[in-house]
Amino acid sequence: MIMISFTNDKYRGCNGFKEGGEELELRQLEYFMAVCKEMHFSRAAENLCTTQSNLSQQIKFLENEIGTPLFDRIGRRIALTDAGKIMLEQSRLIFERIDYMKGAITDLQQMEGGRLDIGILPGDGDLLFDALLIDFHRSYPKLSISVTETMDVYEQVVNGTRDLGVTTTPSHPDERIAVIPLFHEEFALAIHKDHPFAKIMSIPFEQLEQLKMVMFGSEHQITKIIQHCCQKKGMSLNNPIVTSTLSTLLSLIEQGVGASILPKLLLDYLDRDNIAVVSLRNPTPSQDICIIHRTDKFMGQAAKVFISELQSFIETVMARNTRSIGS
Repeated sequence: MIMISFTNDKYRGCNGFKEGGEELELRQLEYFMAVCKEMHFSRAAENLCTTQSNLSQQIKFLENEIGTPLFDRIGRRIALTDAGKIMLEQSRLIFERIDYMKGAITDLQQMEGGRLDIGILPGDGDLLFDALLIDFHRSYPKLSISVTETMDVYEQVVNGTRDLGVTTTPSHPDERIAVIPLFHEEFALAIHKDHPFAKIMSIPFEQLEQLKMVMFGSEHQITKIIQHCCQKKGMSLNNPIVTSTLSTLLSLIEQGVGASILPKLLLDYLDRDNIAVVSLRNPTPSQDICIIHRTDKFMGQAAKVFISELQSFIETVMARNTRSIGS
C-alpha cells in the first residue's frame, strides 16, 4: 500500500523531465501512483477529483512514453506488470525527493517556523524536557513543539508520526533509522528517607524482596527491565500497587507507602527531600538511551539544534550530579 497522499495540484507548475527523448510529466506519475494506491481506476479518479476517462488517458500516455504496459487489465481487475513495479518504486523515490527539496527550501526561508513532533518514553519528560523546552522556546518562539510520552517511540518514528524520538537503543533498527547515543541510564531504589535502607549506600538486588514496591504497569519499559532482572535472579517482588503516572509513584514513596525503582539520573535531578536514593548491585538495572530519526525524511535546522541542545542538557545534568556526589 502506498503511504503517500497527493492532491490534484500538489506539484502543479513543476516542469516535466525528459525520459528516452519523450517528455514525462509529474502529473502522469501522480496519476499512476493514485491508481497503484487503489488498484482501481474509478476510485483513483475520485480521489484525484478528475474523470475516469481522463485518468485512463493519462495512464495510456504514460505507457506510450515508457513503451510498455504498466498494468495488466484482467476483466474489471488490474495488476502491476513487472515494468509497473519498477515504475512504482522509482516514482515513490521521485516524490520523496521532491518533498525533501520543498522541506529544505521552506526551512531555509523560515528557520524558526514549522513544527517539531517528538516522542519520549514515559517519565523522561520530567528529566529531559521541562527545563529544556522553556529555554528552547525562548530561542525559537515561532516553532511549534509537541512532546508526547509513549511506549511506542520507535514505532512512531519509523511510521513517520514523530520527527524525533528519545528511547532505548534499538537492537536491530530499521535501515532508515539513525541512532544517536545519548546516555547510559542506571536505575536505583527510591525509598522514604526514614526507612532503614535509606542509610545504606547500596544494596544487593535480591534484598528488594523484603520491600513493598510501588511500580509502573507491566507494559512500562522500567518494569520490563526490573522483571528481567528478577527472572535472572529467580525472585519476585511484592508489588501490590501499580500506577501509570510518575507523580503518583513519587507521592506514594514520599508517604512511605512503598519503595520503587526509577532512573538514578531522574531521582538525582528531582532531589526530593523525603526520598532517599539507594544504588542497586548484582545486578544494577540499566539501559542505553538514544535519539532516533528517519534518515530519508528532511530534518530542519530546528530539529538539529534541538538534538544538540538536548545532548548539552544531559551533559550538564550528569556533570552536576557528579559534582554533588563528590562534594
